[in-house]
Amino acid sequence: TNLDIMQQIKELGVHLAIDDFGTGFSALNYLKQFPIDTLKIDRAFTNGLGQNAEDTAIVHAIIAFAKALNLSITAEGIETAEQLALLQELNCDRGQGYYFAEPLTSEALSQLLAASGTTLLPTPVA
Repeated sequence: TNLDIMQQIKELGVHLAIDDFGTGFSALNYLKQFPIDTLKIDRAFTNGLGQNAEDTAIVHAIIAFAKALNLSITAEGIETAEQLALLQELNCDRGQGYYFAEPLTSEALSQLLAASGTTLLPTPVA
């Protein structure tokens, strides 16, 4: 089954994430069924941080929810210093978005990583 395959992958040391949490097919039931390590907050919610009370509340709730389940959290779509600051205040673990870098070709990414000594993990926000 898919669950068995996912468990085997996890046993190899691969960390698994649910992308775009809160949208589409990312149902809460998956958190019970699958060996997930990370939730990724969809950019649709990050975009409204600090400007839209509902988006801010949803981001806050997802982070608290993930922490309660001992999962790490990555926010997608960070574009401003204000969004980053709010995510840091909310104890978000990592972030990704144009604030850190625009999309890169594989060659440009390799050069950036080699120059900075960075790994392929999303940028820590805390």
